Amino acid sequence: MAHRDQLMGAGILTVSIALIIIYIYWLFFSPYSWWAIVIPVLVGVLAVLGIAGWIGYTMATTPPPKPLDELPEFKEPEKKGSAEGSASGKNKQTEVDDKS
Repeated sequence: MAHRDQLMGAGILTVSIALIIIYIYWLFFSPYSWWAIVIPVLVGVLAVLGIAGWIGYTMATTPPPKPLDELPEFKEPEKKGSAEGSASGKNKQTEVDDKS
């Protein structure tokens, strides 16, 4: 038995093939073939302009971020490689845990 996702995929495939056949007939064999070009172009242009308008609206209505008063301080990581450094690194980790 097929899964639900596979059945949905087969349905989408069937509908898309049927619409391709209908569109090709409409474009080449229909007396209204001009509309077969105009309508998809209109839908595409409206979609692009609608998305651009939505982005503009979002940018216009979003408040600016609050400024940072202080930047956090970052310490440079210690160089590893010496036996003393690895042992002291473990001790420093426990010192950090003890401060918490």
